[in-house]
Amino acid sequence: MDQASLTLALPVPTHSRYTTLLSDIEKGEIKIPQFQRDFVWSIQKSAALIDSVIKAYPIGTFIFWDTKERLRSVRDLGNFRLPEPKDGDVVSFVLDGQQRLTSLFAVLKGLKIERDPGSVEDFSEVYVDLKATSDEQIVITDLADKDRSSCIKLSDLLQGGLKKLSAYPELFHPKLDEYRERIQSYDFSIIRVRDVPIEVATEIFTRINVGGKPLSLFEIMVAKTYDEKRRFDLSEAFDELVSSLTPVDYETISDATILQLIALILIGDCKKQAILKLGKKEFIDLWPKAIDAAERAVEYFRSTYRIPVSQLLPYNTLLVPFGYYFFHHPDKPDATQRALLEDFFWRCSLGGRYSSAVESKLVQDVKRIDSILHDQSPEYDWPINPSPDFLIANGWFNAGRSFVKAILCLYAYHEPKSFNDNGKVNIQNNWLKQSNSKNYHHFFPRAYLSKEGVDEASINNVLNITIVDDYLNKRKIRARPPSDYMREFERENATLAATMKTHLINDLDAFGVWSDDYSEFIRRRAEFVSGELMKRIIPREVDRQNQTARTDDLEEDMSTFE
Repeated sequence: MDQASLTLALPVPTHSRYTTLLSDIEKGEIKIPQFQRDFVWSIQKSAALIDSVIKAYPIGTFIFWDTKERLRSVRDLGNFRLPEPKDGDVVSFVLDGQQRLTSLFAVLKGLKIERDPGSVEDFSEVYVDLKATSDEQIVITDLADKDRSSCIKLSDLLQGGLKKLSAYPELFHPKLDEYRERIQSYDFSIIRVRDVPIEVATEIFTRINVGGKPLSLFEIMVAKTYDEKRRFDLSEAFDELVSSLTPVDYETISDATILQLIALILIGDCKKQAILKLGKKEFIDLWPKAIDAAERAVEYFRSTYRIPVSQLLPYNTLLVPFGYYFFHHPDKPDATQRALLEDFFWRCSLGGRYSSAVESKLVQDVKRIDSILHDQSPEYDWPINPSPDFLIANGWFNAGRSFVKAILCLYAYHEPKSFNDNGKVNIQNNWLKQSNSKNYHHFFPRAYLSKEGVDEASINNVLNITIVDDYLNKRKIRARPPSDYMREFERENATLAATMKTHLINDLDAFGVWSDDYSEFIRRRAEFVSGELMKRIIPREVDRQNQTARTDDLEEDMSTFE
C-alpha cells in the first residue's frame, strides 16, 4: 500500500450537531448495517442518554464507515421507514454507537418500538422535568409523583411552537430555552473510517465489540452481498433454502457450508479471507445454480445412501464436495463415478476427515472430486480401518463423533424395522441430537450389562446400538435381557428374523441373543458391519500399510449437537 492509500485509510475525527445527525438518518445517509444487533435499549436507558446530553456530559464517540458500497441494512426504526440512499452517494454505516444513535433518534422523533409481538414501547413518552436540579434526573419517563405542569414532552420541547412553550409558567421559560439549546448545540463526537473494504470495516466492528458476540462470516456476507435492485438478500435466500430442506429433514445444514461451496466453485478456495473477497455480482449470479447443486447432493444422500435426516450425516461439510460434484455434473453419476463417490464418502466419514483444518482439506478434496469427474480414482493420504477389531476397539458411542455417525448411516441404510410389528422406524432430526436420543437403543441394555459386571466402555459401543422407536425403547425393553424381551417380540412379530436383519443382526441364535452372550453378539455384529463397510470402499495401499490406523484423528467433536 502506497503512502497516499495509507493516508486515505486513516480514520478522520469529526463532529456533528443533533439536527444534522437526525437529518442524515431521515435522508438515508446514515445506515445501521444488518450485522448490528437489534435495538435493545429500554426507554429508561434512552432517557438517561438524553439526560447526559442536556447536562453536557460526554456520551462516547460514534464510528462511521463512509462508503459507496450498499449493504443490507436496517430498513425500519419502529414506525419510521428509513429511505434508501441514491446510487453513487456515500453512505455512513454505523460501526460503533448503534444503540446510542438509535436511542437519540427514537426519543427525539417519538418513535414506537415493537419489542415482542403485541408489546410496544412508546419513545414519545419521554419528558423533561423543569423543576429538577442539576444533580437530579432531568429527563424522565415516569410522571408518578411529578407535577405535570412542570414536565414537558421532549418532542414538544424540540419541535413545539411558541404557543405550546409559552403555555408553561414564565419561571420555566429560561430552562425551556436553555435545555433546547443544549440539545441542539451538543457536539456529537464522530470518527469516520473511509476508503476501506468491507473486511476491514467489519474487523473494526469486531474489535470494537470485543465484549459482545463476534460477527460470523455469514453475517458479514449477508451485508456485503445485499442488492436492492436484484432483490437479493442472502439471509432471506438462505432461509428459503432451509425451508425447502425442512420437509426432507435436512434443515440442519449450516450457512457456512453453503458459503464454502460457492467459494470453491468460484475460486477454488474457501478460507474466510477468500470468501470475503468474492464479488457480489458473481456471488448472486451463482447462487441459484449452487443451491440447486446442494439440493441435488441432499437428494443423493437421501436416495442413494439412504441417510434419512441431516443429523445422521457424519459431517455437514460433506455437502460441499458433493454439491461441487453435482454443480459440475448435472446428471446422476454412472457406475464408475458412483463407486468412487461412495469410497470418498466413507473415507471421509470413517477417517475423521473434517475434524480440523476444514477449509484446507476441502480445497484438497474438490481436486479429488475433479478426478472423479474425469473417471479417475483419487489418491488418499489417510488410512481407514473397517476391520472388526478396529470397530470394537474404537466404537465408543457418542452421537457427535463422525466415526459413530458413519456406522449409524450404515444402520439407517438398511431401513430398520420395528421389533414388534416390522413397521418402519421413524427417524427424526430432533430425536438424534444426543446419545440418549429416543431413537438410540442399547440392544443389550446398559442396566442389564452393568448388573452382569460388564464395564461401561464395552457397554457403550456403537455395535451395541440399534435404531428403534421411542415406544419400544422406553416401555417395552427397559433393562430386560435380550433373550427375555426378544421372546416377547417373537410372539408378536412373525417375521422377527427378517426384521432383525434390517438391524444388521443376521441370526439371533448365532449372534448370542438367545443365550444373552454379549461378547459373541459384539464380535458377530462387528464382523457383519465390517463386511458391509468393505462393500462400500475401494481397498488401497494406504490402508494396507496402516491397518492399525491411529484413533487420535477420530476424536473430533465429542460434544452433542445443540
